[in-house]
Amino acid sequence: MAISAGDVDLFEASRHRLEAVAYRLLGSAAEAEDAVQEAFLRWQAADRDLIEVPQAWLTKVLANHCLNQLASARARRETYVGQWLPEPLLAGDPMLGPADTAEQRESVSMAVLQLMERLSPVERAVYVLREAFGYPHREIAEILEITESSCQQTFHRAKKHLADGRSRTAIDEAAARRVVEEFLAAAAGGETEPLVRMLTADAVAVGDGGGKVPARARAFEGAVAVAKFMWGLFRPGQAKRNMVGGSPDVYATTANGGPAAVAVVDGRVVGVICIDVTDEGIAAFRNQVNPDKLERATRRFAASDHGGPLLKAF
Repeated sequence: MAISAGDVDLFEASRHRLEAVAYRLLGSAAEAEDAVQEAFLRWQAADRDLIEVPQAWLTKVLANHCLNQLASARARRETYVGQWLPEPLLAGDPMLGPADTAEQRESVSMAVLQLMERLSPVERAVYVLREAFGYPHREIAEILEITESSCQQTFHRAKKHLADGRSRTAIDEAAARRVVEEFLAAAAGGETEPLVRMLTADAVAVGDGGGKVPARARAFEGAVAVAKFMWGLFRPGQAKRNMVGGSPDVYATTANGGPAAVAVVDGRVVGVICIDVTDEGIAAFRNQVNPDKLERATRRFAASDHGGPLLKAF
């Protein structure tokens, strides 16, 4: 069916919101873009004169496509090489979506995106649509074709699964930069003890290389083990430089609303270290070095005013 310029404009007006929904559901910017493109193809092929509320129709098409993707993603991640981490989004990326409330900001944090891997596809969809986008249970039930009471029960079950008992600290951009500056100063110093003092006793560090870049299959656990690993990460070494194509410049920014250090070689992002800060200290480092998950970060970094590097790594 031919599509008018007005229908294209109507879809484009919804694109950022649809991408933000898909990203929270899938944890992958590339897969979110593909899901939104699929929704556009469905929109193009539909009899649009019969669609009373286009935004609701598009959300339903997108959500159900993502549910199918999540079902197959579970199988793919069972064979994924090493640890699987969400794709980080740098500050200002429109795919981050709404951030007006604490719930919206939390729903896109790296910690919660990783925890959402525990949920069933329907639990994840209900949680995202309710917590991040404020859809009433009645509308979510219609989108997912479940009952309203089932939707409410699913939401409460998802919230329970995601509760990890740790209160994260809300951080503005200036505070996030200070966290990154202090971390880098400690990690690039001559001793691990300053870094240990920044960490919680049960801190963890995990990396995602996707089989493309070496990354440990198991997380480092405990303040001392994590500090030694992160300290070693910044030690000079020709093998490291060969692996990423040079000696990276490291910048302070935010990713998914939290402090992050971004390593860049010749304008290409080669690593993003997401730092999970709690009232007790740094609880986790999530290191994304899989090049397939850094393409959007590279584009965003190039388009941003990122200032100068804090240091040159290894």
